[in-house]
Amino acid sequence: MRAFASPTFRTRASGRSLESPGAVKKRAARILAALSESIPDAKVELDSSNPLELLMATILSAQCTDERVNQVTPKVFSRFRTAEDYAEADRAELEALIRPTGFFKNKARHLIGCGQALVTHFNGMVPETMEALTSLPGVGRKTANVILGSYVGEPAIVVDTHVKRMANRLGLTKSQDPNKIEEDLQHLFPKAQWTVGAQRLLLHGRYVCLARRPNCQACVLYEDCGWEGKRKPT
Repeated sequence: MRAFASPTFRTRASGRSLESPGAVKKRAARILAALSESIPDAKVELDSSNPLELLMATILSAQCTDERVNQVTPKVFSRFRTAEDYAEADRAELEALIRPTGFFKNKARHLIGCGQALVTHFNGMVPETMEALTSLPGVGRKTANVILGSYVGEPAIVVDTHVKRMANRLGLTKSQDPNKIEEDLQHLFPKAQWTVGAQRLLLHGRYVCLARRPNCQACVLYEDCGWEGKRKPT
């Protein structure tokens, strides 16, 4: 693992770095505490009842909202219940079912390939290690961390577009690379809070710290945010 390079934290007025690595870590703790109050029940918003369903739903969620995926998956999950079902799926039928999620041809290929890999290498079961999960078609670290954190119970930091935006705006990272952001947050967050802390960042980014029009008026992190684009309270 690379050495941790503490992100600088700047004010809009001076642009000067204000924080030591220790201060960033203390601020990260305050951020986690504030989010635990504002989002006490931080769960993955993709509907699923088992690891296979969550795996397939997460693959479908690429460049698509969880809300849209949740509209599609009931029919998918009622038709395809096991890894074998996905492995043997008729591509045209599967594409038709998942079309609303976008990029449906690639996603259908990934779902079928994932099912085949699960049958061939894992006895039809969803594996429980990063190495094994990322060997599956269509599965990267983000998807693997969703499974590890939500079902395996292993501390895992999911870095999606919301977490990426939040980590940068809050000065918790200097990177745009998801893997490096994950490492930076691992250094700043207690391991026991990796999963829930990252999920709270994600939900705060989804509902409050929006990409285009962040709701700074309702932000519990306002005092600990040094983002140059944040809006002054009225």
